[in-house]
Order: sequence, then structure tokens, then C-alpha cells
Amino acid sequence: MVRKPRHLSPEERELWQKATAKDDRLHPVRVDPVEAIATPASKPAKPVKVQHPQFHVGQTAKHHARPHDVAPAIADQVARHPVQMDRKTFGKMKKGRLAPEARIDLHGMTIAEAHPELTSFIMRAVTRNFRLVLVITGKGKKKDEGGPIPVRHGVLRHQVPHWLNTMPLKTHVLQISEAHLKHGGGGAYYVYLRRRKG
Repeated sequence: MVRKPRHLSPEERELWQKATAKDDRLHPVRVDPVEAIATPASKPAKPVKVQHPQFHVGQTAKHHARPHDVAPAIADQVARHPVQMDRKTFGKMKKGRLAPEARIDLHGMTIAEAHPELTSFIMRAVTRNFRLVLVITGKGKKKDEGGPIPVRHGVLRHQVPHWLNTMPLKTHVLQISEAHLKHGGGGAYYVYLRRRKG
């Protein structure tokens, strides 16, 4: 048996209208924050014009330094390092007028061999109260072997200043400078040590 829908009486209708006249929503209408912010229409970005050098068939390409061709950068870094020692003594040292009290030749060693050798050499020099020592690294091979992976030439020349500026040697080293020509020039470093305390 299907039940017929019941219609509201006039009293019920009046009561319903009074109840819904002052209704408050349980969940107010939510405004999308993206739509709430009026964003001006953005102009499409202009494509960046890249200037490519002109190249003609048969022209020889200019040689650009490969990542391993950075020998001058290390020398520049050492040269730019502020002078920590007495300037007069520093001037004499740079001109090769100070004789190193000890020297070590790392030339031909691998990194694994050279690092501990340098560390023990500097520590011995400190215990003997030496002030100026010479570290010979060699300039490294400038010839590119032509392999698929570029190999940095003068690896020791690059590594020695880094090792001297890290612990445990950092606390004993006052100044690093490229040696004068008579002591090896670009293939050696003067290392001026701090005066030993006590």
C-alpha cells in the first residue's frame, strides 16, 4: 500500500516560514582564497635572447680552459691571502732572501703518500722550532693525456695549500707563499710557521 504524501497545514507552513526567516548556516559559504585575490593578468615572459658567437666553416675554435686547467687560480688564492706575518720578513721571504730551515720534496708522490708525509714534516718542524720551511710540489704535467675524463694537472700543487689550512696543520701555519724562483718558483711553497708557545 503506497502512502500518499502529506501536505502541510496553513499553521505548519506559517511556523516553518518563521523558523527559516532567521536561519544561520552551520557552515558558512567558503570563499576560495585563490578566487578572493584578484590577480592582474600577467604578461607572458619575453624569451631571453642568447648571443652566440659567429662561427664559419673552416674557422678554428678558440680554446677555453677545461676544469683541470686551474693552476693559476691556486697561485692567485695563495697570493691574495692576507699577510699575517711581519711585512719586512715577508718581503725578504718573497725575494728569496730567507733560507728555509728544512725542505720536503713531495714531487712524484700520490695524494695518499704526500698528505701524511707533509703532516709529519710540519709537525717535526714545529717541535724543532723552525720558522720557515719549503714544500716542493712540482708544477705538474701540463700535457693533456687525451682521455675521456679530464685530469687536473699539478694535483699536489692544489692540495698542499688546502692541507696546510686544515687541522692539524692550520694551528701551526702562519703564512703560505709561492716560493722564489731560486727555491722552486711555482712548483714550491714557503710555509712560515708560528712561534711555538712555551
